[in-house]
Amino acid sequence: MNIEEILDTLDELLDKSWGLPLSGGRCVVDAERVRELLDDIRLNMPTEIRQAKAIVADRAEIIAIAKREAETVIHRAEERAKVLVSEQEIVKQSQEKAADIIATAQSKSKEMRYAASEFADNILKTTEQTLADSLNDVKTTRQALHQKR
Repeated sequence: MNIEEILDTLDELLDKSWGLPLSGGRCVVDAERVRELLDDIRLNMPTEIRQAKAIVADRAEIIAIAKREAETVIHRAEERAKVLVSEQEIVKQSQEKAADIIATAQSKSKEMRYAASEFADNILKTTEQTLADSLNDVKTTRQALHQKR
């Protein structure tokens, strides 16, 4: 079971609990079952954390690939410029073309880094929110359990 399913099960357990009269909404729950569910949540948490680390690693890999592609494009532009250095007009044209290619490569590299960073940030933000929500649910459940003791 994933964390969401475990929390749903925990919620169902609370819904099926016996209400105590005149207790302000307190109820009787199966403490052993709640502990089992909390243990299941703890066992499932590292998976989410590993996923977040993998997302960060993917982001770094995407940036590294973008840098390599940009370097390759720049290297090709430089090689091409060297070949065209034979005559005055060709030299001028090749320098302009090389500058355009380098600017384009740098722009593309910047865009790719930005897109990769945004993608990773969005995934991390979603994961962070999911983990925070799950943690808040667990804290709330624990507080409710502590209040019932």
